[in-house]
Amino acid sequence: MEKLIITIAPTGNVPTKAMNPSVPITVEEIVKDIEACHEKGAAIAHIHVRDAQGHPTSERSIFKEVLERLDQERIDVIKQVSTGARGGENTVDWRGQMLDLNAHMASLSTGSSNFPNSVNANGPDLIEALANKMHANGIKPEIEAFDVAMISNAKKLLKKGILKGPLHFNLVMNVPGSIEGTPKNLLFMTENLPEDSTWTVSGIGRSQITMLTMAILMGGHVRTGLEDVLEVEKGIPTTNPMLVERIVSIAKAIGREIASTEDAKRILGIL
Repeated sequence: MEKLIITIAPTGNVPTKAMNPSVPITVEEIVKDIEACHEKGAAIAHIHVRDAQGHPTSERSIFKEVLERLDQERIDVIKQVSTGARGGENTVDWRGQMLDLNAHMASLSTGSSNFPNSVNANGPDLIEALANKMHANGIKPEIEAFDVAMISNAKKLLKKGILKGPLHFNLVMNVPGSIEGTPKNLLFMTENLPEDSTWTVSGIGRSQITMLTMAILMGGHVRTGLEDVLEVEKGIPTTNPMLVERIVSIAKAIGREIASTEDAKRILGIL
């Protein structure tokens, strides 16, 4: 079985320090957490940023600062920037403004879905424009699939030549309003992936351990971090490094080796 790629999603758009004091908000905090998680075994950093008030943003200058700090500190992770819908204006100019920076990957949702209190809006023109901008800048998309229809749309975009194979997916399980995080649903999602795809699983909230353990057993890859889960168990806050340690422990118990950054680049076809 291929080595396990661990992605750390340290911040996200939703968590606050009131929810968990360990949520990294500033550039300094984000970079420090990524470094600590890389030392524990994370090969990919899925990066969101916050403005001076701690609100989610797609502001290019803040992404630039995080990416440059990672390079300056020689933190050898695959840098994956978020183009998600909760970072401000819903335009390609706003959501894709960081795609000319020194990143290896970027998130790309290939459809719309519901978040608990808002719409994850990704219209056809926006999806294609973001995909084209990623391709123009040599950035590999990670297809964020919150439901199986997003996999179907990714297949259509692949057939049209807008997406280039082999594709890499993040199967986002258990966001309220989108597909539930159940074993049956995860099997259904993976059975619908295009041939030769690689895939990661994000298990949101209480689904994390079940979904990620299944992914490890099935030969997929995993994402963890305070973006996805805030407690190690009910009432007990966790940290990003603790979450990576937990995944490494599960993988070792199962007998799956952890991928280095170089391993991850080879597996994902990142040059």
